[in-house]
Amino acid sequence: MQQHTLAAEITQTGVGLHSGVSTHVRILPAYVGSGRYFVRVDLPDLPIIPAQVTAVSQTVLSTQLGKGEVCVRTVEHLLAALVGMGVDNARIEIDGPEVPLLDGSAMLWTDSIAQVGLVSQPVTSDKVPLAIQQPLWVYQGDAFACALPAPETRFSYGIDFELSAIGNQWHSWSLTGDLENTSASFAASIAPARTFGLLHQIEYLQQSGLIKGGSLDNALICGNEGWLNPPLRFANEPVRHKILDLVGDLSLLGTFPLAHFIMYKASHNLHIQLAQKILDSI
Repeated sequence: MQQHTLAAEITQTGVGLHSGVSTHVRILPAYVGSGRYFVRVDLPDLPIIPAQVTAVSQTVLSTQLGKGEVCVRTVEHLLAALVGMGVDNARIEIDGPEVPLLDGSAMLWTDSIAQVGLVSQPVTSDKVPLAIQQPLWVYQGDAFACALPAPETRFSYGIDFELSAIGNQWHSWSLTGDLENTSASFAASIAPARTFGLLHQIEYLQQSGLIKGGSLDNALICGNEGWLNPPLRFANEPVRHKILDLVGDLSLLGTFPLAHFIMYKASHNLHIQLAQKILDSI
């Protein structure tokens, strides 16, 4: 078995979606077995926050990790890019409370990872990958998240909005079992999908102290008359972005179990509830 880390460091700077604060991120190679973890380099003692389900401290419109009073928010796009491109071990240094939104997708992260490449790290452990043995699910109203036994790891997602420009959409993406093919597929079909919002909700979210860093440059906005900032990168870009979020959230398990993950109208909260249920079932 092998793990992988970055062949060289990568950096990005940008504004956080909810905080509106500009932060600088530096991602460095990490030792085999260390996993993906954040380091708040702006704080005394350089506190470390592991990218693990047990570190999730909030799931309101993004996923936040925390350790004590220290946190880092909106980690899902970056983590999805790392796991989607095959990076098992990475030290993520950040000088603020929120990962930059960049263009609203994971494309800049995946491009940066592809540019520096990966290094293989031999693993001595012969642990067999976890496989889901029986259906697991969580739900809230008509929204649900479930994991079913399957011969491959697949992510399927459905969304349904009254706005006709979005409507009902489904999409499915799977790991191929081959790192190179999986990375290429993720970078081409999932990573470019941008976050999206509904025009009628923006004022309320802003009054609630959220989306301070949101703009037409980093989020697709949809209203009754259609998209305010077309063109879309995919006809079903919104649901592809939901798979991006899901991959990032479930990456907090460390590695993906063999399972078919099926979501309908789900949220970061349901993603994390399902991940916790998977942990509890091990």
